[in-house]
Amino acid sequence: MIEFINISLLPVFLLVFVRILAFFIVIPLLSYRTIPTPFKIGMSFFLTLVLVMTLPTTTLDFEFSYVLLLLKEIVIGLMLGWFSYMVVSAVQIAGGFIDFQMGFAIANVVDPQTGAQSPIIGQYFYMIALLFLLSIDGHHLLIDGIYGSFQMIPIDQMITFNQESIVMFVIQTFGQMFIIAFQIAIPIVGCLFLVDLALGIIARTVPQMNVFVVGLPLKIFVSFIVLFLFMSLYISLSKKLFQTMFETLHGLMQLIGGV
Repeated sequence: MIEFINISLLPVFLLVFVRILAFFIVIPLLSYRTIPTPFKIGMSFFLTLVLVMTLPTTTLDFEFSYVLLLLKEIVIGLMLGWFSYMVVSAVQIAGGFIDFQMGFAIANVVDPQTGAQSPIIGQYFYMIALLFLLSIDGHHLLIDGIYGSFQMIPIDQMITFNQESIVMFVIQTFGQMFIIAFQIAIPIVGCLFLVDLALGIIARTVPQMNVFVVGLPLKIFVSFIVLFLFMSLYISLSKKLFQTMFETLHGLMQLIGGV
């Protein structure tokens, strides 16, 4: 404790605190507006108390280069959090595909995390994904990941971004995100396509039937049945989604740290 209150540890403490706080502001679990800001700051503070004692002893001074290190920590924390949120947002993209086929595209809800409108099924998938992440102790893995970032990206060293590598990494991450989104949405979207095909055949063979009146409730009914049947598949895809998220964070830290 005496070593901890030494004033020489204050620059290191601030750098660690800034990276953790920037990470917690963006990650899917703690970035909700409903979570109080003092809670995020307090959690970052006490987690920093633990991490500072485990990091190699580093002596830093409050000078101009320290401001650059502070900005570097903010950028790293935001990048790690943003990439993790970007991968998890694949479930909302899948929900958008499903809502468009179900006819729910005009009935969006307000996302409490961003304040923007999001698809109903996408928000439903997103909540289940977060609950699944908590059930497998994914929040502990995120904390372990931010701890590992200090091993791969030291706080006392500046970083040089390879612009081409970063761009290719972002493109690859986007590709993986959309692949998972299509895998989540394809069972329901495929069944609804068959329903549309059947309704088109009925409209041609029985012109007296108003398929527009029958089609919408029928598609909603079929969608909920298929959603119930394929829920186990969605859980397995959620596992793959979070595995991709952790691999993406590890790859990003390797890219930034030059490991």
